[in-house]
Amino acid sequence: MLLLPDSKTGAKRVYLGPTAQAVLRGIERRADNPYVIVGEVPGRHAINLQKPWRRIRRRAGLPEIRIHDLRHSFASAAVGLGTSLPMIGKLLGHSQVQTTARYAHLADDPVRAAAARVSDELARALAGNFGNEPVPKARQTA
Repeated sequence: MLLLPDSKTGAKRVYLGPTAQAVLRGIERRADNPYVIVGEVPGRHAINLQKPWRRIRRRAGLPEIRIHDLRHSFASAAVGLGTSLPMIGKLLGHSQVQTTARYAHLADDPVRAAAARVSDELARALAGNFGNEPVPKARQTA
């Protein structure tokens, strides 16, 4: 985990999965600097990430992406995997679930799949079938 002594909302812990940890371990370290992302001043951390972020975006072919957009993508991926909003909020450092709800956007495919599951289950119930019995075919209308 990362321990951030000062953030917009005060000190916070940022939990990192194994893949993110591996990326950070892969960054070349400097013997004269304790920070992972070093700054221009010897022994200091980076203060402004705009120049490297522009290089990263250009190489990735994503010129319009903002660093903050990555938080939204992370939250949306988490909700698409079935992670609860309170858990996503904890991962993002939010204190209010309403804030997290603004970050976590479902992609169309999981929403379509959920709609199909719910409508199939309702069709089974209306037909008197429950569980895994086949769903009655819907009538075609012109």
